[in-house]
Order: sequence, then structure tokens, then C-alpha cells
Amino acid sequence: MIGKALYSSESGEWETPPRLYEALHEEFKFTLDPAATAENAKCSRFYTKQDNGLSKSWKGERVWLNPPYGRGVIDAWVEKAAIGECEVAVLLLPARTDTKWFQTWVLPVVHDLRFVCGRVRFVGAPSSSPFPSVIVVYRALPRKARTLLRCRAFKWGSHRG
Repeated sequence: MIGKALYSSESGEWETPPRLYEALHEEFKFTLDPAATAENAKCSRFYTKQDNGLSKSWKGERVWLNPPYGRGVIDAWVEKAAIGECEVAVLLLPARTDTKWFQTWVLPVVHDLRFVCGRVRFVGAPSSSPFPSVIVVYRALPRKARTLLRCRAFKWGSHRG
């Protein structure tokens, strides 16, 4: 039963594989993980569900965000990252290009899209995810100046050529 919930909107919490995070942390030097648990936080500064990272300031931070993927939940996280109060925000998201949140808060304002090669196997999951993933990068540029700077494949771990 846990597997069924893990791959549906019933469970929105997916722990990032350490090698995927480390590959991105090396490039971006993250300072805040606003959607973490005490057990899976990737940064020394983090917010848990009880802290409500959506209600906190991310100003000046270098944000790593693997938000809850549940329906009606992911939207608010992506919107907050897209608004651009932080120095940089890097998100690990399902590549759901057909959704309203992707059309509203990713495509028009993202700086860098990196479609993950292969399927991510989240920590504790019995197998790889059934959906493709994308790394979304927002930088602290004025919104009117935002254009898609890059769209490319992201190779990590065993997917490096």
C-alpha cells in the first residue's frame, strides 16, 4: 500500500537522493531548504511543515526546494520561488508541463530548465518514480528581464556519460 500512495497525490513528500542534491549543491551552494523534515533536511537552515516555509522570508537565500508534490500544494511552493525574493531558487519538480502551475509559474519566468535524464528514485521509494522530473532554476533578476536562458538535460549519478 505504501508504494501506491508514494506514486500518487496521496503522498506529496519525496526525499531527494543525496547524489542528485550534491551535484546541484556543488554548483549553487544552497543555504536554505524550506520544505524539509528534521530527518531529511539538505541544508543547515531549513523549515519543516510545522514552521510553514511558505510563510517565511527567503530573501537573500540560495534555496534548495523539493516541495510536496500533492495536488493543490505544489502550486504555492513554485509560485513563491518564482516571485524571486531569494538570490537563487533551484527546484526538483515533476515535469508536468501540461499543468496550470507549470504554465503559470515555470515557463514564463524560469531562467534554466534541466530535464533529468532517467527517472529519479527518491529515498525510501521501492523503485524509480513513474514520472519524469525537471530541475527549475530561478535567479534574482528583475521579472521583466527574465527569459529562459537554458533548457538542457541534467545528468547525475549513473546517468553521467
